[in-house]
This record gives sequence, C-alpha cells and structure tokens, in this order.
Amino acid sequence: MLSSNDKKLEKLDPFYRPSATKQKTSAEIISEARNALRTVRTQRPFTPREDQRQLFGPASSRTPENRPPSSFSLHASSFESSDSRPISGARLSPLELKPRAPASPTTEQDPRLSFPKPPVDPMKIRRISSARARLFRAASQGALLPDRSLPPAESKKTADSLVKINGIYLTESNTLGHAKSRPLQLTYSGGFRGTQEQEGLKGTASSPSHLGSGGDQGKRRARASSCPSSSDLSRLETKAVSKTNLQEKDAETEIDEVFWNIRIVPILHELEKEGNVETVCAACTRLHQALEEGDMLGNKFNRRSVLLKTLYKLVDVGSDLLNLKLAKIILALKVSRKNLLNVCKLIFKISRSEKNDSLIQSDNILESLLEVLRNEDLQSNTEAFLYCMGTIKFISGNPRFLNEMISQGAMEILMNLIKQMNENTRKCGTCLPNSGHLLVQTTATLRNLVDSPLARSKFLSIGALPQLCTVMELYMGDKDVCTNIARIFSKLTSYHDGCVSLANYSRCYALFLDLINRYQKKQDLVIRIVFILGNLTAKNNQARERFSKEQGSIQTLLSLFHTFYQLDLQAQGREQAGAAQPATQRPPTEEEDVLIKLTRVLANMAIHPRVGPVLAANPQVVGLLLTTLEYKSLDECEELVINTAATLNNLSFYQVRNSVIRDRRLYVAELLLKLLVSSNMDGILEAVRVFGNLSQDHDICNFLVQNSVHKFMIALLDAKHQDICFSACGVLLNLTVDKDKRIILKEGGGVKKLVDCLRDFGPTDWQLACLVCKTLWNLSENITDAASCFGDDDADTLLALLSSFLDEELALDGTFDQDLKNYHKLQWETEFKPVAQQLLHRIRSHHTFLEPLPVPSF
Repeated sequence: MLSSNDKKLEKLDPFYRPSATKQKTSAEIISEARNALRTVRTQRPFTPREDQRQLFGPASSRTPENRPPSSFSLHASSFESSDSRPISGARLSPLELKPRAPASPTTEQDPRLSFPKPPVDPMKIRRISSARARLFRAASQGALLPDRSLPPAESKKTADSLVKINGIYLTESNTLGHAKSRPLQLTYSGGFRGTQEQEGLKGTASSPSHLGSGGDQGKRRARASSCPSSSDLSRLETKAVSKTNLQEKDAETEIDEVFWNIRIVPILHELEKEGNVETVCAACTRLHQALEEGDMLGNKFNRRSVLLKTLYKLVDVGSDLLNLKLAKIILALKVSRKNLLNVCKLIFKISRSEKNDSLIQSDNILESLLEVLRNEDLQSNTEAFLYCMGTIKFISGNPRFLNEMISQGAMEILMNLIKQMNENTRKCGTCLPNSGHLLVQTTATLRNLVDSPLARSKFLSIGALPQLCTVMELYMGDKDVCTNIARIFSKLTSYHDGCVSLANYSRCYALFLDLINRYQKKQDLVIRIVFILGNLTAKNNQARERFSKEQGSIQTLLSLFHTFYQLDLQAQGREQAGAAQPATQRPPTEEEDVLIKLTRVLANMAIHPRVGPVLAANPQVVGLLLTTLEYKSLDECEELVINTAATLNNLSFYQVRNSVIRDRRLYVAELLLKLLVSSNMDGILEAVRVFGNLSQDHDICNFLVQNSVHKFMIALLDAKHQDICFSACGVLLNLTVDKDKRIILKEGGGVKKLVDCLRDFGPTDWQLACLVCKTLWNLSENITDAASCFGDDDADTLLALLSSFLDEELALDGTFDQDLKNYHKLQWETEFKPVAQQLLHRIRSHHTFLEPLPVPSF
C-alpha cells in the first residue's frame, strides 16, 4: 500500500526534454555544450625559422630584382663629407647691393672702441651649461696645461702672464689673492697676440668705466645723453639687449672652443693614429661621452663636419665592434640624407650576423634606431627607415631584446609609423615607393613582439588592430604584408582578449573573405586566415553570426575546401606512386593542414542555433565532410578525421526535416564504424558522440544491434574515462527506448557496469549520474521485482548509492571553491535529484507506471 507522499511522487511528469519555449537552466546549457555542440581546437600554423637574416625571406613573393638588396658593400667613400639638412625648394632672390665691410675707426672716433670686448661675467657663464662652466673654472685655477711655455724672461717682465692652449689665451695673476679676486680672461686668436695688446685688454678690464668717458667727445656724448628722447631710449634699449645677447653668444663660442681643443681634439688625434681596434673603440667611447658632456651632439655644432669626416674614415677598418660605436656617434650627430641611409645600412650589415646581437645590446644601438624612426621624416628617408627597421626586425627575433624594446616604446613607435604610412597612402591614392618594403619589416617586427604578454596587452590598448586591418585593405596586393599581419592576428587570437578585440571589429570578416578569394592557392596565407576565423568562432557566438551573414562566406569556405581537397588527392597520388614513407610517421601536409583548419571553422559555426541547421541542410557541406572520411584514415591524418567527425557531431545535433545527415544517416553510420574499430581513443570518442545523436532514429538502433555496436558501448563503460562513459551511456539510453532491445543490456552485463559508473563518477559528475539513472529507469519499466530486473547485489547497491546521493549534506560535501560549489549544487538539484528520486522510489516499491524516457540529444 503506497503512502500519500509516494502517490504524489508517482504522479510526477516523466522526464521529457524541455520544450523550445521553456527557458534553459545554466546546467542545461552546460550540458548541451558538453553533450552535443563542441568547439574544435587545432594548433597554430607553424612557421620555420629562417636560416639567414634577410630583408625578405625565401618565402617572399618579391623577386630579387624587385626588392632592396640585403647584401651590399659599404666604405668610407660612401659617405658624403659635408652633411647638412636638405635645402628647401624655395630659392632666395639675390641682394641688390653687396654688403660693405665696416669702416675702420677714424681719428674723430674713440680709438678705445676698437679694443677687445671685456671679459665675460662668470654669472653669464653659469647660464650656458654646467659642463662648460666647470671647464672654465678649471682653467681659471691653472688646471689646463699649455702646449708650450713662455720664456722665463718674459714671465718676469710682467705681473700677469699669458698661457696659450691651441689658440686659447688664458691670463693668470702672479699673486694668488689677485687671481681669486679677479676672473680669468679668455681670448682666442689664430696666432700670437702681443703683450702690449694684452696689457691694454687688462687695463680695459680693470677700468671698464674709462671706455665711456674719453676726452671732449665723451663729455659731449654724456651731455647729449642726459636728456634723451623716447625714440632714443627705445633704440638704446634695443642695442643694449642685442649687445648682451651677442656677448653671451660670443662667450658660449669661446667656451666651445676651449672644450673642443682640450677634450675633443686629443681624442681625434688618437683616432687618426694607427692602433689596435680595442684602443680605437675605447677612444670612440670617450669621444661620445665628451660630446655628450659638452652638449655637442646634434646638428648645431660648428665643427660637426670635421668630426664626421674623421669618423667616416674609420669605417674602412672593418671591425663590427668599431662600426657600431661609430654608428652610434654618427646617429647622435643627426646626419641626414645619404649619410643617414649609409649609417643605417652599416648597422643593418652588422646585425645580419646573430653573433653580433650581444654587441648591439651592450652598445644600446636599439635606442638610437628608435630615435631615427621617432624623429626623422618618413617620406624623405624611406630607404633609411627600411634598413633601420630591418635591423630592429632581426634583433626582435632574439627573446633577450623583447622587454628592452617594449620598455623603450617600440610598440608605440612602430604603430605610429604604420599610421603615417596609412595616412600618406590615403592622401596620395596610391602606395608610396618603398612603403610596401618598409611595411614588411615593420609588420614582421610586430609579429615577433606579440610573443610577449606585455606586448600583447599594450598592442590591444593602443588600438593597433584597426590600423593593421587598414594596412591589409590598402596593401591587399602585397602578399608579404598581408601574411605578416595574418601571423600577428593568429598569435593574438590564440588568447581570449585578442580574440574578443578582433571579433568586435566587424570589418575584419569581409576583409578575410577577400583575402581568401584573392590568394586561394597561397597556402601560407590562407591557412592563417582560416585559423584566425576558427579562433574567432570558437567562443564568440556573435562572431559566428557576423561571419555567416557576410555575402558568400559559406561558399568561399567550401570553394577553398574543394581546392585543397583536390590538391591533397594529387599529393596523395604522388606519394603512393613514389612509395613514400609510412603515413603514420609524417606530420600533416600543407594541404591537409588547410583542411584541418577549415573543418574546425565549420564545426564552430555549427554551434550557432541559426547557422547550424543551415549547414546541416547544405548538401555540399555534408558531402565534403563525408568525402573526407571516405579517403582519409586515422593513421594517415588523425586530426583531420577527428575534426571531421566533430563537425558531423555538431551538425547531427539538429533534427531538422531537411537535414542531409538525417537523410544519409545509415551511410554516415557505416563510415563511423571505421573509427570505432581503431585503437585511437579520440577517434572512438568522436564516433560514439555522433552515434549518440544518430541513435535517436529507430533505423540506426537496428544498425547498431546488427553490427554488435551495443556490445562495444557496454565495454566502453569500463574505460574509466568520464567523457567516454558519458557518450557510451547516451547511446545505451537511446537503445533502451525500444523494449525489444532492453534484454541485450542485461545479457551483456550492462547493469552492473552502469552501477559501477554511478559509484565511481557520481559524486563528481552529476550529469553522468543523471544519465545512468535515466538508462536504468528505461530498463526497469514494468518491473514487478527489482531483484529480477537489476539483480540482488546491484539492486542493494543502487538503493544505498541513491539514498546517499540524495542526502544533500553528503552529496555536496567537497573541497570546492565557491563558484565550483554553486555549479556542483546546480547540477545536483536540476539534473540528478529529480531522476534519482523517482528511480529510488521505483526500486523500493517494485511498482511501474511511467512511460519510457524520450530519446535525449547529444
């Protein structure tokens, strides 16, 4: 006699599949993703490393005569002796009158006005530069040694003596106190200046007020200036300011001369001597430090041409270490035009040898090269930029440089360069000369940089993806550029954040389709485009829909599939004719690799609820998949066969009337038998999953029994692999819908193995536990005795397991984090608990009243 609670339980609805209008729970969505529709993974296309460093590798589409050379000779004569900024296009008109030299002072003028100007005020010197001020103070204290000394007789005749250093005259006081009280005077002359002139200069310096009060003329000028007009005041103020500026400029020039003669000239003399390379390199290092200390770098220094001429001569020494040091100084001196091109070529030539990477890193040439890209004009120095970028590309392939390049702003500099080229191309309406060559180097460098996680995050933060897509649009005819950008995208979309960023850029889908149609037989490019599409459609339902809505998207994929299927057949025929190595020992061919990536895109797109049924009803799609299973085996190309079976699994999920798979279900089942009898567990799993969907049809169930596939499914329950047990249990569940097939489950020991699965995997996988309970529920329909249906031992075990699993405290007791615990509880409550309660009640009451469970989908 049943209790009232038992009667209420018996009146529960059977476990029908929820209707389409019913909102699915989280557990149901997760279950569908696991059981039926699954994305397919594949490896990123492999690019072999180039043996030699060249501007354009052996796979380049450019012919040798249509690309800049990677090998060339470079000598000191290649550099121009004079280096200046490019002259402007506008020419100045000549002067009508020739300038006249200033007249010599007359007797009416004050002769003292022609005397040398008074010494520079030390306060003004401090404003010039700290380095020069230190040099000035050192000279005033006698720290500078003359190149020759004065005769002793002359030094006794005068209180102040003159010291000459390379044309620089320094006056020193005889007494220490006088030297401290009066600043040192600096003058420059090409020859020796007489003592009397110096004495006059000294007198002028000691009595500057005397310059303005000489004779009657001085008095008249003083009286005239006592009542100046406003215009006179203005002129006087302007002259005073100009005079002050000239004095400061002259003072700075004088100190430059002192610094040049004392610090730079000795190093240049050392460089001109014949010595070993180590000595010359050390001198170059000291020269660079001295120039930097004296603020003489850049293109404003007067003696720059003399310095460059000396440096250019040393190029012929032929030492890579020396040439790097020379190049660093030459770039710091801001050369232009041909000399900038030659110095970039010089560094490029050195960087072609990988053994020189350590020299490049130690001298920090990278910083100088990035400065060229940042500050020089692109349009007038495109060829120089090309070799500069070639060097950066080479060293970016060395992992030791990645962090250094990123920290020095290489990502931002390169993307700014690409932006400039995009803007120039749009303005001109055509690609600029050498811009394509430069883009090959730039994109290849970015391709190397995105291997770094820091570079990837920075790459996305600066909005680089739209700019690169624009490059693809503008340079669609340049296969090398498009291939490099495709390699960048294939790396970025292997990560979630990169995949999301590119998927949100809606223009990329049409762009990728255009590239596939344009380069359909160019395997190295199309395989990367297809790989990118596979990444975009793997986890983004919006990407699946957007791509499917692009005009001709599916037809383009199918056309590409057919092209490489034909190429693969031809290659397979050549292998058989040539008695190639065994198929099991070789990796996928280029043709097979494209087919692998294509089937992955189709499998991922089939997940979308509106796209999947369309693909399932397309005879060409299904026909190509079945053709693949016909001529390919797991031993020949495992990944292609498994991806094809996974695609069939996703398409067979949709039980639509016009489904081609449903119409050809028996032929599909015959092809899948090849996978079941293999020793490849991944292939077996994919075949079982497809049978889980196909076995909802009565004809397929009969086919499985006739071919003893049910015995194989029962044996798989011992696999101790949750996914395999889950898929095999799904096929057995569909078989138990037919009453005449339930006996085969009992005869093959299926009940015991199902109970073992429930015991082993139930506490950690409530979806699998629910599937086992549903199978046992169908098996126990119309039972009068639980022992006769399950067996005494298995019935007792079921009662104990179900009672334990339905105890919430025991069932949900585990060391999970909060999110996993919530998911664990959701599965237990929504999937396992309702089924287990009724099965437990049936076993206890030995009563049957429910109809067999409907066929689920997998």
